[in-house]
Amino acid sequence: MSVRAEQKLKTRRALMDASLRQLSADRGFGSLSLREIAREAGIAPTSFYRHFTDLNELGLALVDEAGVALRQLMRQARKRIEREGGAINTSVETFMEYLTDNANLFRLLLRERTGVSRIFRTAVQAEIDHFVTELAEDLEKFAVDKQHRLSDPHLVAESMVVLVFHLGAEALDAPAKQRANLKEKLKIQLRMVLVGAQTMAEN
Repeated sequence: MSVRAEQKLKTRRALMDASLRQLSADRGFGSLSLREIAREAGIAPTSFYRHFTDLNELGLALVDEAGVALRQLMRQARKRIEREGGAINTSVETFMEYLTDNANLFRLLLRERTGVSRIFRTAVQAEIDHFVTELAEDLEKFAVDKQHRLSDPHLVAESMVVLVFHLGAEALDAPAKQRANLKEKLKIQLRMVLVGAQTMAEN
C-alpha cells in the first residue's frame, strides 16, 4: 500500500473514531455536524469529502462496523464455549465485555434501529438479521449436539436478540452493581427462552 493510500485510510479511520467519541447517552449520530467531526479528527471540513460523500455515508460505515463487531463477538463466544462450556453463561459474559469495549457502536445500533432515517433503519436491520441468522445456525448445531430439539430455532434466535438488545440498552450506562444484576437477569431470561423452545419441540 502506498503512503498516500495508507494516510487516506488513517484519516477515514480518524473521522469514524471522532464520530463515535461524540456519541453519548444524550447525543445521537443525527445531532452531529460535519464541522464538529472534522475538528475532532484534526482535519479541515473540506477534507471530509475526500473520504465520505456526506454524513449519511459515514453513519452507514459505522453501522457496518457495528455489525462486523457483533459477528466477531459471536465467533469469540463460540471459541470460548468450546473451551469453557456453558453456552448461555459464556455468551452473556462475552456480550457484556463487548458492551464495555464498544459502548458507542452499540449505542449507534440502538438509536438508529428506530431512528427517523429509513436508510439507517434498513442498514441496522440488515446487520441484526445477519446476527439472528448466525445465532439460529448455532442454536440448531447446539440442539443436535445436545440431542434437544428446538421449536423454530430462527424464532428462538430472534427472541434472544430482542432480549440482548433490551438488556444491553439498560446496561450501557448502568453502574457496576446494576450491570451485574442485569447480566444475571439476561442469563435467566435466555435460559427460559431456550428451555421453553425445547419443551415446545418435545410436545
